[in-house]
Amino acid sequence: MKSRTGKINRTTKETQISVDVKLDGNGKASVKTGISFLDHLITSFAKHSMIDLKLKAVSKDGIDHHLIEDTAITLAQALDKALGNRVGISRFSYASVPMDESLSEASLDLVRRPYQKISLHIKRSQIEEMSKEDIEHFFQSLAQNLNACLHLTVKYGENDHHKVESAIKSFAVALRNATSFDKKMGIPSTKGAM
Repeated sequence: MKSRTGKINRTTKETQISVDVKLDGNGKASVKTGISFLDHLITSFAKHSMIDLKLKAVSKDGIDHHLIEDTAITLAQALDKALGNRVGISRFSYASVPMDESLSEASLDLVRRPYQKISLHIKRSQIEEMSKEDIEHFFQSLAQNLNACLHLTVKYGENDHHKVESAIKSFAVALRNATSFDKKMGIPSTKGAM
């Protein structure tokens, strides 16, 4: 089986990001963005998707929004590259993941049509050092640039940190299952192309 890896380097006037992923990994992660909660989310994503991931992000302008957005874009592009032509994958998946009092559900289709419906139901304006809108934008940018259809919903919960963590974990588990191989599948579309 061919190794499914993706490496992307993205440099703009605002940020410098490098991401290296191995889809068929063990969930090992080395993540350094300078934003602790973002590092935590991406590390959790790697662990529960079983994707080996190295990510380094540097802000050139000191604006967190740019760093968070560009990190999501670059991570998604590396994952998209690692998926290659997507032949033989399961394509669809669903995961429901609790985190204490919170529960999140992710439904994923790895078809090459970007669409995302994300409802995190965050109440506070900030979680750790990340703003609510930057957390929401991280998930949206990740889904859109993965070139996939993602419906991600926090069903309920009280603690916003738990809500977001259950959301990233449900997405990770759904991605792990959707990227798995199905020997009978071939091209996973009636169109004969993804």
